[in-house]
Amino acid sequence: MQNVHGVSVPETVAEMCSPSSTAVLVYDVQVGIMSHVADRDGVTGRIRSVIGAARQSGVPVVYVRHVSVPPTHMGVAAFRVAMAWQRTQKAADVRSAFPPDAPQTQLVAELAPVGDEPVFDKLGMSAFVGTPVEMLLRDRRLTTVVLVGAVLEIGIEPTARHAADLGLLPVVVDDACGIVDQEAATRSLASLDYSLLTYRASAADVVAALGGVDGP
Repeated sequence: MQNVHGVSVPETVAEMCSPSSTAVLVYDVQVGIMSHVADRDGVTGRIRSVIGAARQSGVPVVYVRHVSVPPTHMGVAAFRVAMAWQRTQKAADVRSAFPPDAPQTQLVAELAPVGDEPVFDKLGMSAFVGTPVEMLLRDRRLTTVVLVGAVLEIGIEPTARHAADLGLLPVVVDDACGIVDQEAATRSLASLDYSLLTYRASAADVVAALGGVDGP
């Protein structure tokens, strides 16, 4: 750790992930999303290990999940996104893919929140748009956000970039982030690495940094 002008500047991911300065953000671990990721069971187990270590160390765990508004309330951007993702050329054919109460929108049971851990709904890709996640981190004086969940190449990459632009230290736990398209995920990681604004670690690295406790 370096100290300059009254600021403690971490040099390693282990120092960044000190329990006193870290929150774990669990991204979109929903039934309708996790069912598409490669090595679902392995990814789920590694996410559990990070969450468990955070809970044992008193590190805040925060969830976000993707929801959809009904077509009657969609606007231009929402229709264009839905048309692209639903592979349709007709806006009239668009459906709400993730209604808040739908089975596919719920978090998978293996990674369910415990106690009062909050779950914030979002409409876009970045976990910081339209949610109180940033306010929560600022109010707790936390500087590092550890990212786990799915999908790396779709929502976790823009969330990591947004976190960096907000002055946070985003740590992408690459083996605890589900992927759908390996080539796209490789490009995402390469792009994040090139920016030098995002940090990467394994689930084992983060568990060790949080105190070496792998809890439930």
